[in-house]
Amino acid sequence: MNLLLHPKKATLLNSLILIIVGLSSYMVTSSPTALIPVFFGALMMICYMVYDKNNKVVAHICILLMLLIFISLFMPLNKRIDANDLNGILRIGIMQLVSLYSMACFIASFIKARKEQQ
Repeated sequence: MNLLLHPKKATLLNSLILIIVGLSSYMVTSSPTALIPVFFGALMMICYMVYDKNNKVVAHICILLMLLIFISLFMPLNKRIDANDLNGILRIGIMQLVSLYSMACFIASFIKARKEQQ
């Protein structure tokens, strides 16, 4: 049983989570920095829409965006931990976990494609 999504579907999942959770975070906190994940989600949504046109380039852009948002969410996570904000920890943790899962989907796809080439 394969638990990993196709990279295109993983991109859609990640972009939707970033947009939905980012917007809900903005509504709760009114902090403009909560919109950063929404921006990344919008970029990933564009990648999702053009994914079939140039798979390799778009796939590499997607994984780069996922890695950037995954890393950039560590500082807000630390701030939410320091503030004992369980809801904030949960929101940021969900975005990070989905980004990590999506990267795993891409990496598995890259490995599979490499094996098929040999």
